[in-house]
Amino acid sequence: MSSLFAGCTSSVFTPTALPNPWADDYSSLSPMESYQSWGTYNVHDPSCRKIGDYYYMYSTDAIFRENRKEAKEKGVPLGFIQMRRSKDLVHWEFLGWALPEIPQEAVEWVRSHAGGHGATNIWAPYIIPYNNKYRLYYCVSAFGRKTSYIGLAESDSPEGPWTLAGCAVKTDDTTAMNAIDPSITVDPSTRKWWMHYGSFFGGLYCVELNPETGLPMLDGDRGHLVARRANYKKDNLEAPEIIYNPDLKEYYLFVSYDPLMTTYNVRVGRSDKAEGPFIDYFGKELKDTTNNFPILTAPYRFKNHPGWAGTAHCAVFTSDDGQYFMAHQGRLSPQNQMMDLHVRQVFFTKDGWPVVSPERYAGSNPREFSAEDLVGEWEIIRVQEPLYERQLEAGQILWGEGELQDEEWNMSHFLYLEKDGNLGEDKGTWDFAKEDQSLQLILDGEVVKNLIVFAGHDWENEIETVLFTGLDSRGRSVWGKRTK
Repeated sequence: MSSLFAGCTSSVFTPTALPNPWADDYSSLSPMESYQSWGTYNVHDPSCRKIGDYYYMYSTDAIFRENRKEAKEKGVPLGFIQMRRSKDLVHWEFLGWALPEIPQEAVEWVRSHAGGHGATNIWAPYIIPYNNKYRLYYCVSAFGRKTSYIGLAESDSPEGPWTLAGCAVKTDDTTAMNAIDPSITVDPSTRKWWMHYGSFFGGLYCVELNPETGLPMLDGDRGHLVARRANYKKDNLEAPEIIYNPDLKEYYLFVSYDPLMTTYNVRVGRSDKAEGPFIDYFGKELKDTTNNFPILTAPYRFKNHPGWAGTAHCAVFTSDDGQYFMAHQGRLSPQNQMMDLHVRQVFFTKDGWPVVSPERYAGSNPREFSAEDLVGEWEIIRVQEPLYERQLEAGQILWGEGELQDEEWNMSHFLYLEKDGNLGEDKGTWDFAKEDQSLQLILDGEVVKNLIVFAGHDWENEIETVLFTGLDSRGRSVWGKRTK
């Protein structure tokens, strides 16, 4: 390690103070008439895509302290798809709601197959362009049942108005799957369209679509199984998000585990085919009912913050220059009721696995670091699966159990990177490769290599700093940020 700082000629980086772009607690904006200020608030199940000058985002109409009586009195149209747009992924403009009402065909299907229940709002939209039009998929369902409907609307503009274009998939208590949470990819070689969808009811499925119509190639086809957990009524699995990485020539299927209000976490598998089979970090198929890795996000708490739960149901998308991002909800702890938008940078490891930033994106200027820039105090999080066993209903927490247990948190701890390449308190050593901006830690005897180093914003301490992200040998994310 004697040559650790050889060739360092630029000034040494130090974290610098910078206010956060917006506050995490939006309780003061919870009245229904405050909806125009919900740019980064009340975001749940997002779908996002860069279209022209803007990133457009569509999401489930889930609202903190929703008051339908108040909304009706104030003329606020609750229950439909929320729409936002942003030029920089940091500052978001709330555009209102897509669709003037819940489509009647979807309402009739759900209520006629669920004893008159359900179909009170629209869930989990997905946006995709086709030729000169935009296709917006949406879901109508009855909670805790397989009675669901994925519909399609089209428009000449990403801001609408939208015209209904049919039903993609509908399910009921007699089907193996649940028609919810659509995500679509297009095979660049064959131009075939594939829709992934599903939930804890039966697992996740994939069906081929007709590109001309956006509906299944074969009428009534519900597709084939691509992912499932063993005890699917208890161990929640939902929210597939399928993308293709043209550089790696791989399809990535992101999925969400566990209850959305508490231990919601993102896992991922990959395949060289859009329709699967998808393989995890250890070579296991996502449909063979084992719990899969890597694990990318999970509830976490850095110092100086109450922490975030529910960090899943993600959208994954790219900028015009090919940078990958992930968007998902984050529920502000301890009550886990407020739903803030989290946008994170996504990187791919040398082994071709996606990993995400430990911090939300704030538009930080990229820079190249030297080893000397890394010397200082760091906070580290080892992202793990929850160790506390909960009793769930339909994959979700029981009433009154919305706060996290101690064993469900991923807590940060301090680590000091010393100039001589050692870690403080004799915890191990570190080494930095400037040419590819990667860090290796030997931490308590464990080698964690190929950690990706980059510039970012520390929201908990309101500073611009240096971050890292990567995976350990067990397929769990390892996050770090320099604090001093």
